[in-house]
Amino acid sequence: MDRSTGSGLSFAKRIYLPRSIGLGIGFFCVAAAMWPLQPAPWVWALLLFNGFLWPHLAFQWARLSPMPFKSERRNLLIDSVFGGFWAAAMQFNVLPTVTILAMMAMNNIAAGGGRFFLKGSLAMFSGMALALPTFGPAFSPDTSMLQLYACLPMLVLYPLALGWVSYRLSIKLAEHKQALRAVSRTDSLTRLYNHGHWKDLLQREFDKCRHGQQRATVALIDVDHFRSINDNHGHLVGDSVLRLLSERLVRSLREEDLAGRYGGDEFCVILPSTPPVLAAEVMERLRVELAEVRSELAPQLQITLSIGLAGYSPRQLDASHWLRDADQALYQAKHQGRNRVVMASEAAG
Repeated sequence: MDRSTGSGLSFAKRIYLPRSIGLGIGFFCVAAAMWPLQPAPWVWALLLFNGFLWPHLAFQWARLSPMPFKSERRNLLIDSVFGGFWAAAMQFNVLPTVTILAMMAMNNIAAGGGRFFLKGSLAMFSGMALALPTFGPAFSPDTSMLQLYACLPMLVLYPLALGWVSYRLSIKLAEHKQALRAVSRTDSLTRLYNHGHWKDLLQREFDKCRHGQQRATVALIDVDHFRSINDNHGHLVGDSVLRLLSERLVRSLREEDLAGRYGGDEFCVILPSTPPVLAAEVMERLRVELAEVRSELAPQLQITLSIGLAGYSPRQLDASHWLRDADQALYQAKHQGRNRVVMASEAAG
């Protein structure tokens, strides 16, 4: 993950809302504990800054930084320093202190796991060490009703805000995972299934046929004289031919048919619930249609196909035998002069 630019800024944006809510309502939690202690005006000014100005300043600091991710992690440690400072300043009043430090710890774990939690804890102790010389060591075990009610919004609203951000992040991660899964199964040039995933689908369809759930046919398609196309017209034309074939193939097939790029200039198709005779009609239409298509990069080029078909047979021991039958039929199509569709006999394999 590139944490120096885009993803780092996204991280800062995710932290911005929980920090703004948490520090805003945390102001009232700390203020209720500080009020009986009658602190100096500068303490109130610092508390106002921390509660209502610092969240926006921290976000701008991260947003304008050349490395937003590192900048935002630094901001989280500063949050922890402030949290420790206020814990000591309000004489470790039990409920406000536990509330503030627990929310800080939860934020650090959510942002960076166990290791960052330890760093945040050290930052909290640093904040306490900064406050103790000024306010002196003291402990307030009693919590008033005012302080209790002032802490309730922090205990309710902040976890909700953090939970909402975590939920949105999980949705995005699920979308990214789905996109990566699709990319891992797809050929980049043709947008059809790649060789590995198509072979997995072939095994699945073979198992269905083996258990009597359906009949199916496999087709192997080869672009005739593709090497000559590359040699005489260039690889850009060759790539355009493969894309044209994949587009026409998708248009010719049903939604349940499974098309892939087997490798190089070979394509492969599984046609579930389709006997070889009907599959041959589909492939023949494809062959005829593609012969009439012209690439914009080479209008004079005529594209022809050799296609081999093999229906499922109980004599086939496994999916590789089924594929071998289709490959033998493709070999026969080439041997007989190319530009044709040939079906393997059931005796093949």
